[in-house]
Amino acid sequence: MATSGTYVTEVPLKGSAVKHYKRWKHENQLFPDAIGHHIQGVVVHEGDWDSHGSIKTWNYTCDGKQEVFKERRENDDENMAVTLRGLEGHVMEVFKVYDVTFRFIQKSENDIVCKITLVWEKRNDDSPEPINYMKLNKRIAADMDNHILNA
Repeated sequence: MATSGTYVTEVPLKGSAVKHYKRWKHENQLFPDAIGHHIQGVVVHEGDWDSHGSIKTWNYTCDGKQEVFKERRENDDENMAVTLRGLEGHVMEVFKVYDVTFRFIQKSENDIVCKITLVWEKRNDDSPEPINYMKLNKRIAADMDNHILNA
């Protein structure tokens, strides 16, 4: 039986949860320009940029290594949450399940929280837990903050 788990963390952000959610749902093509040190490219394979169930491939850097991640998108407008369900790529060689959700919660007029939930299951017990990927997800959310505030 392979190991599984769930990581949850919150990243404090500024501005409007609606604006953050809109950027994550509709405007992934802007990520490489905004945070090119993390995300080098995003391509849509099925659906549109913002459609529920669309399939995208991300080129990104984790711990100095260039990697690829293919995901199926789930959008939850009511909760302002975007879930990326892992299909293929480097992360899926190690994990059977890799689902990351970014949920934007308005705390006060100018303060929001991005609640990141990463659900994972290893393919085998020898693999490391995805702590480095969780750190990357936190950095992406934090680094997009300035870009969205200045948009």
